[in-house]
Amino acid sequence: MERRNMDRHHVMNAKELRASAANAEPPPGLSPALAALWHLTRDEWDAAHNLAQSDHSRDGAWVHAHLHRVEGDLANADYWYRRADRPPSKAPLADEWEEIATSLLTAECT
Repeated sequence: MERRNMDRHHVMNAKELRASAANAEPPPGLSPALAALWHLTRDEWDAAHNLAQSDHSRDGAWVHAHLHRVEGDLANADYWYRRADRPPSKAPLADEWEEIATSLLTAECT
């Protein structure tokens, strides 16, 4: 399986994903869910939402839930948590972003 987000020696972590938002383009090879988190870091909610909505996986649903928490639409967020098969998060938004990013980046490297 091809590894994404890294060269042969380095796996991107959540801190590096967040820092990469200073660049004009996301790092190459991000999944739609991770690209959505990248756009969210840049306050590009619409771009993030479009990517999450296009990702029909549980990961996409998890990011989609987080996006609706960010906008304050908790009823919609709850729907997407159910689609992701995850309990609704009560964590601070920044902590949940970190949890999602870490989980998705780790999963891409296994």
